[in-house]
Amino acid sequence: GLDAMGQGSPESLLTGLLLAFVLGQVVAWAYVKTHSGVSFSRSFTQSLVLMSMVVSVVMFVIGNSLVTAFGLLGALAIIRFRNVLKDTRDTTFVFFSLVLGMAIGSGKYSAALIGTLAMVGAAFYLHLTSFGARGHFDGHLRCRFDGPGIPSGIPSALARFCAGAKEVSSTSGSGSGPVEFVFQVLLRDRDRGEELQERLRGTEGVQEAALVLRDELAEI
Repeated sequence: GLDAMGQGSPESLLTGLLLAFVLGQVVAWAYVKTHSGVSFSRSFTQSLVLMSMVVSVVMFVIGNSLVTAFGLLGALAIIRFRNVLKDTRDTTFVFFSLVLGMAIGSGKYSAALIGTLAMVGAAFYLHLTSFGARGHFDGHLRCRFDGPGIPSGIPSALARFCAGAKEVSSTSGSGSGPVEFVFQVLLRDRDRGEELQERLRGTEGVQEAALVLRDELAEI
């Protein structure tokens, strides 16, 4: 099988470190590709790889020695980690990197490999399906235009750039004053949001158009 046979030898340590380095990069790559939000850190991504390697060495050093285990526990207790993780998802990846290092360091290579594949597969599935998101829209579009009717250019622009648009609210001034509509929109391409705003601003009768995209992790 894949599990280490001659655990405790320098060859098994080298093999374990190499496997931890490779699988740690796979986990870190999955984290980068499925990350959303503003709390991304390059150093955190690299630490996922290094953490797997460090823990595998720790497990190798401990082996079956209870005395060594307590000695390392006391040494680690001196170190204070003051970095606060802002995202619970980051905590999950940290915990998996620790478990990955433990599995490799104890010679359970097959468990490390299968666990990594399962973890990466689940991360991509949850990311691609937007699992847990309450709203299936990209943001809010606010349009102010001369009343009373909606300029014909607005519906055509929404149809071109949006897969879906729903009116959320509307406010109108007294008499023939400007009218403001707020739409909930689902863009065909999130990268073309600025192009949609420019198209609306160039529409006759439109005074102002502003699109606010929601963060994928923030529920509006």
